[in-house]
Amino acid sequence: MSTKKIIYIDMDDTLCQLSNELTKVRSERGIEFPHAIPEFWLDLPPITNAITSVNKLKADPDFDVYVLTAPSLRNPRSYMEKRLWIEKHFGYEFCEKLIICSNKGLLRGDYLIDDYDEGKGQENFVGELLHFGSAQYPSWQAIMEKLALI
Repeated sequence: MSTKKIIYIDMDDTLCQLSNELTKVRSERGIEFPHAIPEFWLDLPPITNAITSVNKLKADPDFDVYVLTAPSLRNPRSYMEKRLWIEKHFGYEFCEKLIICSNKGLLRGDYLIDDYDEGKGQENFVGELLHFGSAQYPSWQAIMEKLALI
């Protein structure tokens, strides 16, 4: 049995900038549900230090890292586009570590890094929730300090 700590990392507003892009497209194009636009997910910009931090976590022999993201039910293409975003930023091999699930409380692990603390099962996650963007964990630097990697 592995002694590695399992880390699940949310995608939207934890790895990539979803909210800013939703607001931008809504105001510029007047579209109520931009996440329903084909290819919307493909070009979402990464959160500051997210790519570097995840690559550092992936390289650490003490961690087993996964991306755990909920799909957009308004855009069934989000399943494919999120997968392509992961490949673009982390490489093809890391796609095996992508989990798309609407209920994050179904998974067990040591850590869940997520910008929400409830709504998609985060409140039922078996492990420690590191609430990204909160006062305690406002940035990837704070997350990495918690995991003793800085």
